[in-house]
Formats: sequence, C-alpha cells, structure tokens
Amino acid sequence: MADSGAALKDAAKKNRNTANMTEEMVTEVTLKSLKENKEGVTSYPILEFDERALNLLCTGVRETLKHSKIKPAGGKIYKALKRTFDVVLSAGALVVLLIPMGAVALAIYIDDKGNPFFSQVRLTENGKPFRMYKFRSMCMDAEARFAEVQKENQSDGLAFKSEHDPRITKIGGFLRKTSLDELPQLWNILKGDMSIIGPRPPLPREVVLYTPEQMDRLLVKGGLSCICQVEGRSDMEFDKWVESDVRYIKTRNLKLDASLILKTIVAVVKGRGAM
Repeated sequence: MADSGAALKDAAKKNRNTANMTEEMVTEVTLKSLKENKEGVTSYPILEFDERALNLLCTGVRETLKHSKIKPAGGKIYKALKRTFDVVLSAGALVVLLIPMGAVALAIYIDDKGNPFFSQVRLTENGKPFRMYKFRSMCMDAEARFAEVQKENQSDGLAFKSEHDPRITKIGGFLRKTSLDELPQLWNILKGDMSIIGPRPPLPREVVLYTPEQMDRLLVKGGLSCICQVEGRSDMEFDKWVESDVRYIKTRNLKLDASLILKTIVAVVKGRGAM
C-alpha cells in the first residue's frame, strides 16, 4: 500500500494531467500521507484527472462499495418521497431566490469581471461523477493554483481547508461565511445530481486517498447538507465527519431529513464553519 502511494506521488510529479497513469495507480488506496502527517493531508498525489483516469477511479469506487458492510436505510417509497421533496423544495427555492441570486452573480462579476459561476467534478452515489455548481468565491485560475496552496491544508483529513487561502476573492470570503456560494447547487438538486440532505460530494483527488470504510459515504446520493454540516460543519474532524455520514446512511428517513434541513438553516444563520 505504501509503495502504491509513492507511485502515485512520483507519477503526479512527472505528469500533472494523469494521462499516462495506470488503473492500479488511480484505484489503489494509500494511507501514507496520513501516517506521515498526523495533522492531515498536505499533499495530494493526483491533482487533475483526465476522462480515462476519472473513469478508472469511479470503477474502483463501485467495485469497493460492492463489498461494503453498510446497508443504506430507506426503501423505494422513501426514495420516491425524498426525490419529490427535493424537486419541490429546490424548484420553489430557485423561484424565490432568483433575484437575490442574480444580485450575487452581478456582484461577483463587478468584483473582477470574471464568470460568476464555478463548477467542478465531484463524486456521488456509487462513485458517479457529476459537475457541481457554485458561485465563484475564488480567482478565475484557482484550480490551476491549487498546487501552490495544498500544503496549507488546515484539515486533519482529506478535505482541503485553509482560512487564509490567497485565492479567495474579497466578496468570496463573505459568500463562503454565509454559504451563499452554495445556492447554485439547488440546480444540481433539481436535476437529480444531488439531494437536499446527504453526504457532501467529495472531489476525485480526495476519493483516491479514501480507505474502503471512508468510501462508504458514497453509498447514497450526495447532498447540500448532512449531519456534519449541522453538528460541526467544516470544523469537524474528518474521521468524525465520515462517522456522521455513515450514521445518516444507516438511519436516514423523512423525519431525519426534515430535521437536518431546519438545523442547517440555523447553522448557516449562526455562521458556524462553512458548507
């Protein structure tokens, strides 16, 4: 396992676009980074995924989840009602928030004349990739500059977090603190890419470092918010974050979903952490 981790790092240094990476390099899980740095991951072995590498990763996730010991709660009726709930709420919210969202987009454009919207590939149920939308809170070349700031990760896990990320724009800091940057994900929910409540969809560069147990959080459709976002949001330790997601997956029901929606609103209003 340690050898494959070293291979990933060597390959990433030689070829950032992962075009020549093998299936073994992409799908093999490594814990070397966490073992060497107790404070968390500060160097991601793969920063960019081309289509082939992404497909290999998604295949690896699906194969791993086939052997998961976790059985998601909720039958066909729950899933149908949950989807209906998602469509009604997301559609209604988009209509009500259309003008405020337009104002946010205009403010972002005025700030630096760049596209106010940002999208990136995330993984959801069974490793399925999709494009998740946000209001742009960073400079236009933020993804290209990630290699410059990855060692500033303040998270103890695989998710990246930096309070003083130089890529964040002036208005971006406010958008993140208030979670307004997440509003375009209502479109993802309406399309069916996401649910209102579910584990937050991770990036491919994070998933490639997951253990099989951590991949369990991809057993269900990703969401706008979940237990982590109401109990600790981005301040929660990664292991506890995973535990909270698995707890949701094993116990999810409509009553719990409704409760988490209300608690999410309270967390956003109080400004605890960031989505």
